[in-house]
Parts: sequence; structure tokens; C-alpha cells
Amino acid sequence: MLNPSALYRFETDADLTVPRPGVLIVTLGAFVDAGQIQSVLGGHLLETGEPEVVASFDIDQLLDYRGRRPAMVFDTNRWVEYDDPTMLLHRLADRDGQTYYLLTGPEPDYQWERVIEAVRELVVRLGITLVVHTHGIPMAVPHTRPVGMTAHATDTTLIGDSVSPFGRVQVPGSIGALLEMRLGESGHQAVGFAIHVPHYLAGAEWAEGALAALNAVVDVTGLNLPNDDLVLRARSNQQAIAAEVEGNDEARAVVNALEQQYDTYLEGKERPSLLATEASQLPSADELGADFENFLRHVADDETS
Repeated sequence: MLNPSALYRFETDADLTVPRPGVLIVTLGAFVDAGQIQSVLGGHLLETGEPEVVASFDIDQLLDYRGRRPAMVFDTNRWVEYDDPTMLLHRLADRDGQTYYLLTGPEPDYQWERVIEAVRELVVRLGITLVVHTHGIPMAVPHTRPVGMTAHATDTTLIGDSVSPFGRVQVPGSIGALLEMRLGESGHQAVGFAIHVPHYLAGAEWAEGALAALNAVVDVTGLNLPNDDLVLRARSNQQAIAAEVEGNDEARAVVNALEQQYDTYLEGKERPSLLATEASQLPSADELGADFENFLRHVADDETS
């Protein structure tokens, strides 16, 4: 492995003389981020805080530019703008003045293990106490019911009595998942939340899911993160979705069926899945995992086609 320390640099105007430990929130993308949970959450924290860039990564070593070309602007007879990708470590403070960190950028295409070791070095150098990662996964649930999530962690005490709908399944990896695993192997604490996004909203922005992710981060870290703007955004988003569904008979039928399914599940706790209405139709953990894996495989095919 090449030297991980050479992959990032501390910004010269960042004051690192006084230790300021805190939580690190990672929003580096994922193989699938249904509902744009990461981008909405990360953007909200940057917009409502006063971020200071502590370190930047050498993105040229990590990104496949031809695989996801950055946008440029052509004006009449010359190029005038380039949306250059960045991978940055920000330092912020919550509403009580508590320091926390936010790692933003596209999911690296290359050198995952080196990136993870670089992040681990920063965890040690800055005194990071906990690393948190969240993203969205598509599920057969309605947007009109409470948001569900699957929690996972290097230490199960971090997620309490959280129950996962999945058993042992194999899915395509992401740098967030691998980071959590590697940090656990090296004795650091990390936790993640996969927000259950209604499958019909997987390709759209779902602010309600991002708000649920924010609340999950607050619960596990104790941070007092700003939420007012995101609450308003989620309310507006839900109203727009409701209007769209109301004007579409097919969509309304799908949502109604999912609502009945969800309510039936709550009435009969003996039914272990939100994905079935009759006991004879209940999928096993292996079948559930296979369905999810099949969905991810189709996403991979779409990305490479």
C-alpha cells in the first residue's frame, strides 16, 4: 500500500494546535443511496453550520473522471466554469458548541484500503470518538408511515435493541461499510444507519428520510444538530409527494396497498416482515436478502450500461 498520509493534507489556515475531539459523520456516497439521504443530510449540515475545512484529499488519485464526468459550463465561445470534485474533512460545532467533523465527497473509485487507512490516521490524530455513516436503501414501505431503518455497528451496545429485517446476506460493498468494518478491526467505534426509503422514491430526494437519519445521528452521538430547515424541507417534500400520488391512480393504489401491509404487520407482531400480507407469503431472511441483492445487481448493470 502507498503511504496513506500522502493522500491528504491539512489546510494551512486550520488551527490544529488545540485538540478538539468529536464525532465524525461520513457522507462519501454508497453503491446505492436511495432518496439521496447522504447528499441531503450532508448539504443541510454544511448550509446550517459554519464549516472549516481541516483537511483535503488528493481526489485525482481516487476518482474515475470518465466514469462520472464533472460538469462544465460553455459560454458562447469559451469554457467558464468547472465543477471540480473534492473530498474534504470539515470541522463544525453543534448548537451547544460541541465540535464534530464531516467528511464529504464522492465515493472513491480507487484505493479504498488506502483511503480508509488515511481516515483512520485522521481519527487518531484529531481524537475522533465515534464514526457515523448513513445512507438510504429501497424498501417496500409507504412514505405515509414512520421511517424505518437498519442499524449496524462495531459494538452492538451502540444500537441497543434495534432489530434488522435482514439475516445473513451478501451485497455489493461500499466504502462506508468497509470503513466501519476496518475501524472495528482496529479497535475504533463506528455505527451506521440504512434508512428504509419507499422503493417508488428511490431515485428522488426524500427529505423525510434525511431527517430520520439526522435524528438517528443525534440519538447515538448526543450532538445538538440544527434541524429546523430540514423539518420544513421534509414537510414541503411530503406535501409534494402527496399531491403527486393523489393525481396518479396507479401510484395511489400502490401506496394504499403498502399502507395496508404495514398496518397489518403492526397488528400482528408474529409476522416478521413488512413485505408480506399473508403468513404463507412470508419471505425467509435468505429470500429477502436475495431480493435486495438482485435489486443492487440491477443498479450495477444500469451504472455500467
